[in-house]
Amino acid sequence: MKHEKPRFSAGVLAEEILPEGVLAEELLPEKNNESALRRNIVQFIKFTAFSASAGVIQIGVFTALDLLTPLPYWPCYLPALVTSVFYNFTVNRKFTFKLAVNVPLAMLKVALYYVVFTPASTWWGDALTKIGWNNYITLFGTMVINFVTEFLFQRFVVYGNRKAE
Repeated sequence: MKHEKPRFSAGVLAEEILPEGVLAEELLPEKNNESALRRNIVQFIKFTAFSASAGVIQIGVFTALDLLTPLPYWPCYLPALVTSVFYNFTVNRKFTFKLAVNVPLAMLKVALYYVVFTPASTWWGDALTKIGWNNYITLFGTMVINFVTEFLFQRFVVYGNRKAE
C-alpha cells in the first residue's frame, strides 16, 4: 500500500503551508485524552529531572563563588543563574519538548522570560539576604519559583500546544 502525505480537506499538501517541524496531525483534536495526559506527565517529569540537574550546576557555581570570593549574594547568583539557564534551555528543548521549532525564536522567548525574572529575583534575593536570610535558603526558594514559572512559560508560551515528536 502506498504511503500518502497528510492532506488538508482542501487538497493542499500539509507540508506546503505548515511551518517546519509541525505535523498535520498536530492540528487535529486529541484522539485520546489519556495519551495527552500521559504525554504531559512525562514532559513534566523530564522537565523536573533536567531542571534538577540545572539546579546542581547553579548551586555548584553559586557555592564556588560564595566560598571562594568575598562577593555578596547577587554577584554570586547571576553567573550561577546564567550558566544553569543555558544548560536547562538546551536539554529541555532537545529532550523534553523535542521540537524542531525555530530555535532562535524559542531562545528569544526564553530570554524575554529572563528579562523579567533575572532582575526581580536578583533584587529580592539581595533584599532578603540583607535582612538576614541565609544565602542558600534564599537561593533554594528562588530556584523553586524559577522552576514552576519557567515550566509554565516554556510549556505554554515558548512551545505552546505543539506535541513533542
